[in-house]
Amino acid sequence: MALPARWQAVAAAGARMRLMPRLHDVYVGQVVLVTVLLTWAVLVGLDVVMALSGEIGDLGQGNYTFGHAVAWVLYTVPRRAYVMFPTAAVIGALMGLGQLAASSELTALRALGLSRRRLSISVAAALAILTGLMVVSGETLGPWGQRQADMLKTAARTGDVVLDRYAGMWAREGNTFLYAQSGEEREQDGKPSLQLRDVRLYELADDGRLASIAHAATAEHLDGYWLLKNVRRTTFNERSATQKQILGERWESKLDAAVLSSGLTRVRNLPTRELSQNIEYRKRNGLDAREYEDQYWGRWFYPLNVLALCLAAIPFAFGSLRSGGMGKRLFLGIVFAVGFWALQTMFVRMAGAFRMDYRLAYAIPPILLMVVSWLMFRQRSR
Repeated sequence: MALPARWQAVAAAGARMRLMPRLHDVYVGQVVLVTVLLTWAVLVGLDVVMALSGEIGDLGQGNYTFGHAVAWVLYTVPRRAYVMFPTAAVIGALMGLGQLAASSELTALRALGLSRRRLSISVAAALAILTGLMVVSGETLGPWGQRQADMLKTAARTGDVVLDRYAGMWAREGNTFLYAQSGEEREQDGKPSLQLRDVRLYELADDGRLASIAHAATAEHLDGYWLLKNVRRTTFNERSATQKQILGERWESKLDAAVLSSGLTRVRNLPTRELSQNIEYRKRNGLDAREYEDQYWGRWFYPLNVLALCLAAIPFAFGSLRSGGMGKRLFLGIVFAVGFWALQTMFVRMAGAFRMDYRLAYAIPPILLMVVSWLMFRQRSR
């Protein structure tokens, strides 16, 4: 039997009111946010101090001073904050909920008719704000800060505005193999520019025969193509070989400069877009892309990991956290964080060793954690 239109409107209005944040939602979220931020500040601060102490050994190389070391560490703070946030979230959530439980405020809220599900949503909503900010930071501020830090450090050591230098690099594009004896990534007009030196291009025919060898003094990536300069090309025919000298040659290639320059940066410091480009490039050329897939899917499951860790901590707020001091809550938070990351690391390494799908490896630990949390929640609700 269908409800009258007036009753349906009243039911819809009631559902909207239940979804709207109330004063108690704001209060619980505020307490959890404060403890998470304090924990986060302590963890990032310790990481910064350890990083700064590690830079002391590089002082005196070129013009690298203590001020450069401090600036280098400050540029890397967004990346360090991104890495530390999941651990800070679970420890801070446990400490915040433990504070409410110890002062009987959770009991008072329950006496007012608030369900445990509603309190859980309040905590999850508060942490979702910080998680969203960290996801954005991990794709923007983190890689940018790391690039600026590397540029600052290299410039102070060498006196040149170079993002990085490298040597002995190989790459493949279809039937063409590229070898560069050296190269560097510079900053020009606010944009990175990649230039390779002493470049050799080995082109194979479809039957595997060596078709040609090209030696270029330099190779610079421009808009959608590579410009080879001072090229000496040797072409191998069936019974002869021909050689010609070219001042400049345009090489049409899908080999992206971002893919090559990403080899200068640790894979874990690359944004998701560049990780995707590297995966596509390596699969297209039959190369191993597992390291990039590991980091790529880790970024996508980052918010789920934070949610699973924090939801797993909530059942303890209605039980063991009512008694015990801050040390107990801190211990539980560390156990949760370390245990979860150890479990996920094990699954990820198994995926790499047995060539399993990384999505499955990253999905199993948070799903298991949320199932255990749900079972504990049901048990404490009886």
